[in-house]
Amino acid sequence: MRKVIVVLIALVVLLIIDRVAVASVEREMANRIAAVPNLSGTSSVSIEGIPFLTQAMSGRYPEVRFNLGTFSYGGVPVKNLRGVAYDVRAPLADVLQNQANIQAGRVTMSGTLSRATIDKYAPSGVKIGGNGQRLTASGEVTIGASKVKFNAEMRVEVADGRIKLQAEKIQGVPVPDQVAQLISYPIPFNLPFDVKLTGVRSLPEGLELFAEALDVPIRG
Repeated sequence: MRKVIVVLIALVVLLIIDRVAVASVEREMANRIAAVPNLSGTSSVSIEGIPFLTQAMSGRYPEVRFNLGTFSYGGVPVKNLRGVAYDVRAPLADVLQNQANIQAGRVTMSGTLSRATIDKYAPSGVKIGGNGQRLTASGEVTIGASKVKFNAEMRVEVADGRIKLQAEKIQGVPVPDQVAQLISYPIPFNLPFDVKLTGVRSLPEGLELFAEALDVPIRG
């Protein structure tokens, strides 16, 4: 019976240490993420994996999930920004002393550009719409001395880590190439931790972005 009690006490002590360790590392990560400029909303961090204590003692965490809220850069808000840091290295002793050099082997992120933001950066006279599968553009542009009304589909391209909306399938105009040049446009924005845009897909509420980076310091 005494051995059982000793084992139970040991398990309770280990559980307490485990919770203290996870709280310390999550708090340190959350503080650094919250220190990222241009964030609004409450950020949160969750360390995945059980048992946690073995991760804490080794200073390596296979998966750390975080939510950042809304991130704005240059007036372009990216909403519901969230991510996962893989192979995170953060020695527990350094974390407890606020001296940790936290590194992630890989960080992936996703977020949303709202339909209002996409429309805001459209050229004058261009209205952005869509059905959740494809973005559309309509409006009126000036070519020479004439006003030309148009309807078009907008293809979303990712090039050099940037988004560009490229007009195609333009209807109702005699010079579609000229109209395409006038109504195609980029959306300038950046994301935290130097992640680079890798993909995008259309949603009813706007565009969902996907980004990634390797060997990322979590400095805040």
